[in-house]
Amino acid sequence: MIPWLDTHTPFPDVAEALTKDAPGLLAAGADLSPQRLLMAYKQGIFPWFSEGQPILWWSTDPRMVLMTENFRITDSLKKSLRKVQRSMEENGRWQVRFDSAFGQVMRNCAAPRRDGPGTWISEDIIAGYTGLHQMGYAHSAELWLDGELVGGAYGVSIGRMFYGESMFARVTDGSKIALAYLVRFLRQHGVQMIDCQQETGHLASLGAAPIPRAQFLAHLRNSIELPQITAWEPVAPLAPAS
Repeated sequence: MIPWLDTHTPFPDVAEALTKDAPGLLAAGADLSPQRLLMAYKQGIFPWFSEGQPILWWSTDPRMVLMTENFRITDSLKKSLRKVQRSMEENGRWQVRFDSAFGQVMRNCAAPRRDGPGTWISEDIIAGYTGLHQMGYAHSAELWLDGELVGGAYGVSIGRMFYGESMFARVTDGSKIALAYLVRFLRQHGVQMIDCQQETGHLASLGAAPIPRAQFLAHLRNSIELPQITAWEPVAPLAPAS
């Protein structure tokens, strides 16, 4: 039986997470306040639950992570990035921005997908992460076409650790373009690891891989003690075309 948390209960040690039935499930309850979310992320814990369930807190083992140096830019993504970069230089139809529409990115991530229902991102989740954004801990990378938001990603940044949460695309490669700019920015600021939480084929195709939770936590403990990134501005992931 997993522990039930109230608003003042600390999290259990992550070593107590389930190993069977629901591997990685650590606790239930509490709230989604920015303070509780910060407490969770600093311990390698994240919320994930479906509509109608209580808040569920997880610490998976192994942990899916993307080392920023291993981010995979395929030939097709490279072509898309070149197109966007040329447009940004020549006519401005395409733009990449950070943090100009954080809430809009979250709501697009929460919207129903072509191949299924909406995600687990509820109004309470949006409120909690918007609070983190206002505190300077949550950020969005955004792709715009003719003034319309067409792709993006968001996540949590603590020290030199970044926790990826969700992405969306309304055009081909839209989420990957936003992610490529984000990864380049994070690399330039000394962020080596992006927490991806769950193991999926899509994340693996981008260069992510599972590592033991103990290894993840050791990196996290060192990274969150480093200075917070304060100036968020997109950095081109490719050198200018010759």
